[in-house]
Amino acid sequence: MPRRDDLETILILGSGPIIIGQACEFDYSGTQAVRALKEEGYRVVLVNSNPATIMTDPDLADRTYIEPITADWVKKVIEREQPDALLPTVGGQTALNVAMDLHRTGVLQKHGVELIGANDRSIDMAEDREQFTEAMERIGLKVPHGGFAGTVEEAITIVEDTDYPAIVRPSFTLGGTGGGIAYNRKEFEAQVRKGLDASPITEVLIDRSVIGWKEYELEVVRDGIDNVIVVCSIENFDPMGVHTGDSITVAPAQTLTDVEYQDMRDAAIAIIREIGVEAGGCNIQFAVNPEDGEMLVVEMNPRVSRSSALASKATGFPIARVGAKLAVGYHLYELPNDITKTTPASFEPVLDYVVVKVPRFAFEKFPEVDDTLGVQMKSVGETMAIGRTFRSAWQKGFRGLETGRHGWVTSEHLKDDGLTSEDRESLLGALSRPTPHRPFQIKRALQTGVSVNEIFAATKIDPWFLDQLVQCIEWEKQYEEAEEVTTELLRRMKREGFSDLQLAVLRGEAESDVRERRWNRGIRPTYNVVDTCAGEFPAETPYYYSSYEDETESEPSDREKVVILGSGPNRIGQGIEFDYCCVQAVLALREVGYETIMINSNPETVSTDFDVSDKLYFEALTLEDVVEILHLEKPKGVVLQLGGQTPLQLAHGLEELGARVLGTSVDAIDRAEDRDRFDEVCRKIGARTPDNGLATTEEEAVSVARRIGFPVLVRPSYVLGGRAMRIVYDELSLRAFFEDAIHASSNRPILIDSFLEDAFEADVDALCDGSQVVVCGIMQHIEDAGVHSGDSACVLPPYLLSGLVLEEIRELTRKFALELGVVGLLNVQYAIKDEVVYVLEVNPRASRTVPFVSKATGVPLARLAARVMAGEKLVDLGVQEEPPVPGVAVKEAVFPFNRFDVDVLLGPEMRSTGEVMGFDDSFGMAFAKAQISAGNMLPEEGRLIVTVNDSDKETVTPILRRFRDLGFEIMATQGTRDYLERLGVPAQHVYKVNEGQPSIVDHIVSGDVALLINTPLGKKSQYDDYAMRRAAITHNVPYLTTMSATSAACDAIIALKSRVQEVRSVQERIASLNASAQMT
Repeated sequence: MPRRDDLETILILGSGPIIIGQACEFDYSGTQAVRALKEEGYRVVLVNSNPATIMTDPDLADRTYIEPITADWVKKVIEREQPDALLPTVGGQTALNVAMDLHRTGVLQKHGVELIGANDRSIDMAEDREQFTEAMERIGLKVPHGGFAGTVEEAITIVEDTDYPAIVRPSFTLGGTGGGIAYNRKEFEAQVRKGLDASPITEVLIDRSVIGWKEYELEVVRDGIDNVIVVCSIENFDPMGVHTGDSITVAPAQTLTDVEYQDMRDAAIAIIREIGVEAGGCNIQFAVNPEDGEMLVVEMNPRVSRSSALASKATGFPIARVGAKLAVGYHLYELPNDITKTTPASFEPVLDYVVVKVPRFAFEKFPEVDDTLGVQMKSVGETMAIGRTFRSAWQKGFRGLETGRHGWVTSEHLKDDGLTSEDRESLLGALSRPTPHRPFQIKRALQTGVSVNEIFAATKIDPWFLDQLVQCIEWEKQYEEAEEVTTELLRRMKREGFSDLQLAVLRGEAESDVRERRWNRGIRPTYNVVDTCAGEFPAETPYYYSSYEDETESEPSDREKVVILGSGPNRIGQGIEFDYCCVQAVLALREVGYETIMINSNPETVSTDFDVSDKLYFEALTLEDVVEILHLEKPKGVVLQLGGQTPLQLAHGLEELGARVLGTSVDAIDRAEDRDRFDEVCRKIGARTPDNGLATTEEEAVSVARRIGFPVLVRPSYVLGGRAMRIVYDELSLRAFFEDAIHASSNRPILIDSFLEDAFEADVDALCDGSQVVVCGIMQHIEDAGVHSGDSACVLPPYLLSGLVLEEIRELTRKFALELGVVGLLNVQYAIKDEVVYVLEVNPRASRTVPFVSKATGVPLARLAARVMAGEKLVDLGVQEEPPVPGVAVKEAVFPFNRFDVDVLLGPEMRSTGEVMGFDDSFGMAFAKAQISAGNMLPEEGRLIVTVNDSDKETVTPILRRFRDLGFEIMATQGTRDYLERLGVPAQHVYKVNEGQPSIVDHIVSGDVALLINTPLGKKSQYDDYAMRRAAITHNVPYLTTMSATSAACDAIIALKSRVQEVRSVQERIASLNASAQMT
């Protein structure tokens, strides 16, 4: 059946900001779906609040609405655009939940909008665990569910049957939010309360414990005439009890017998048919008892999932693309396989290699958080490795994780491997608790003689995997003890996945020694194609991974090539914004005729989609891996400045080995990063910097701090995301923190700056071609100085900077660009105090604000930068002056505070996982939209509680008068209340936590607080502050912890109450600018 002609306009909902449990895999799947539907001639309307994704670029969908993804705001888009259908399956849980809200409230029916891909019945049956259990019973499959509870009392009745340990799973949440494992009655009651709070329908499922069972996933696709294929089987290295997003996973499944696999496949096909996913992909999870092979169905996602992105990249089968086409009427046999171009999509992929996914965590950002892995997801990103064997993919996976390990290697320090001691008892005790350190603890245990059976008993990791790891250690030992490194032995070690650096360490050599020996003996990697069919049919799409086989399948062309280095696994501080820049560069360079070659290891992103670049190498971003590809391809040059800090750290090594770095020179990058050289640049152009110094020892740090005076800002060099950055107020704290800072700095000097209290910051993105500079956007931070730029809300155009300050910022930015010889992008951060402008840092590379500025102005900064790096001039590209903004754009950060039991106060170390954008004609409404998109639903009435430190009382008083005029009732703690009363602002008294009851926390828990305003009150009141802020997070009460954010929130509430709430597409905003330009 061909495409449906009764549909003309299709609405796609994105997934919003990057959060734990819902990351850029949905940017990838949504982008693929938009492109697939446009290819078929449909008019595509997109709603997504995330500016950092390719999906929200104005040239992708026909109409792009950067608006909050809530039922109320999406309804406004439906009223404007009148779509015929809504595809809810490519935007994660967010899109599904909003689509179901629109269905239940009758909005879809009223406007004649059809749900395609999965209908309301299918979504309900898969998402509502009670209905899902009944469906499984109908087809004779078993689930581990014990029962459903809406109260703690009901849950206790259920657990009497299921017993402990009990697994608590809230209904309708993502990434296991609110879920957990309870081992006793006290833990159970606490976990149930947490789960009920997290569930939008106040329901939890109490599962029979299957902790320690083996876990598998199948990615299944079905079309409208009931053809079903299994795209990929995935096996978790970790057993049940660890969320699949936090587990190392392997594809295809390694330890199932053929009979077991066929049973699982039959079950998956029966499930997708019973649930009734009409057209598209879904993910089904199974648990298998290692003792007797009993199989249970854990859950099903009736949509593209995190594992769908992994399965797509692992097999080359574009699940979201195919799913979108099936949703509009096509059948599997009618669609070509996009990799082979000769076989139909109804052929199940076959793999002749092994894929390993390794999750990336951010516990270094939240050191107070328990790093035990459980049913609630905690990882922030992942890397994927492809190898000819499990062992080689395993080594490559850890190499690509970018945590300072060059493969599966233990640290010099026990602490880094999560240990305090290395005796047998300590090792087995540590192994029994799943943490990110467990792979390295396993290695230590095997090396000290702990048996496979003992490790299996402690971890329940399948003995087959453990035996593979034993073999890795045996090869290490053989290489380390060999009398000489023969050519045969060296080639075998490379086939086993060992890096040059690993081999160097084993024999006490330098990495360059191993590299030279390997090259002299003609040992170079070969490259195999990912073809979906194990070589049975030729592949049209060049998508490669490295091996050390006898022949290579990657044949370089004679076209002029550019290599673009990606940004590796997502992490806090280096996220999807950099992938966005890399994709933009690829598209721009392809447009002007270059052959583009992408190197990256992140399976979640658009940059590793099979058809974005001319050639894709799925490899770790290490010097060794990149140099080998450059040797084979011999490109014109390599682009480093778009992928964040990861590729920049390779700059010196690549240049030394003869690579040509395109754009800004390696020396210019060093002049900006090296503090002494940077100070010289500042002196030369007349830029002020806060008083500063360098330190490599604790005593040097203390000496510098005494000279410039406390407070000081301490930060490592060459890091992103404010890693190990802190404001230090006294010598004792400086000494305590110094070791962490020097460790994060990889033994480079620590930077110590005078901290400018009560200043505020501005961010500038600019383009330079070596001779002309264009300032593209000046963003003012809403939070005060001291909050990392990635965590601060910011506004474009700036709303409080004077004309003189703006002109000085523009002039300094031009001078920095020209002095450093920037060719490409430049980001400069400034602090402004008492109208004096200070330079904080200069980054001659893409920044995380590039996508935001691009969306706000309609100017594709990263595309232009790529063409400038390739040799074009800004004047020829038609970019000559600072672009205007068609309205007001506000960027707001999104934090994982609902996952981690930490304080919500912000500082110089970045802790946000993603961002949203509010776009409107007024600052107040733009800020309101940004808050709604970030999950901070600002109230329009009700009771607010305020407790602020003495220095903020003068500032908060006029803001509270405005709140009072808006009809809010004000409650305040004693000191704040007394101050307000003296100035004629009436407020009721409320107790602090340790003063009496009902306290602030009691009021929050009772649900009678609409807004909390709290600035820290010093160390004595730390517990009070922390308790109230955590209560606000738990009970979804919006909270404000700075005066600038409080003032902005008041503006937003005024706008919500007084202005008409409207939506407008990005394309319309850009068109209005063009129309204005023509009129002038």
